[in-house]
This record gives sequence, C-alpha cells and structure tokens, in this order.
Amino acid sequence: MKKLLPAVVLVAGLLLTGCAGTPKMSIPDSCAFLNQDTFVPTGNQQQQAEQIAKHYQEVADKVAPEVAAPIQKMADVMKTVAGTSLGAKSADQDKQLAEQLNKIGEHCK
Repeated sequence: MKKLLPAVVLVAGLLLTGCAGTPKMSIPDSCAFLNQDTFVPTGNQQQQAEQIAKHYQEVADKVAPEVAAPIQKMADVMKTVAGTSLGAKSADQDKQLAEQLNKIGEHCK
C-alpha cells in the first residue's frame, strides 16, 4: 500500500493543478483571438466604460500572460473611468491605454 500512496498523491496533485486555473492561449492564438474580437459596447458613455472594463477583464483571463498583463492594466483604467460621473477618459488615461496597446503590439506583430 505504501508504494501506491505516492502515485495517488501525484495524480491528485495533477488533478488539482489542472482545475486550479484555466489554460491560457499561446501568444499566436491570443493575437488571433484579439484580431477576431468584435465586441461593441452599448449605452451611455459610463455604461460603455463598464462594459469595456468587464470585456477587457474577461479577455485578460483567456489570453497568454504576456498579452494579458497589458489588457489587465487596460481593464483597470477602464474600471476607473467607469467610476466617474460621466464615464469619460482623461488625456492621461488615453495615454495609459495607448501605452498598453503598444505593449500588446510588441507581441502581436
């Protein structure tokens, strides 16, 4: 029975780590996914900002970590924008979003 225990622990560990996180896409698959993304927000400017933030978050959870990090930062910026009374981006927030898009572009050429 002692010889079986390490095998059971190994299998259980593999099952647990397999369920712990959603598998991420490769960088090429992530880039293809982003190029096919046709999300269009609706509603007023604040509602659109909320929808964009949520969409960015969902995308960041699916794509390769190298691409997900800038998308997560974009989601965070849009959450801040959505928290304003008008849902309007400032010039600094536009700059932050552009910087993150450039980082994505470095991986998705």
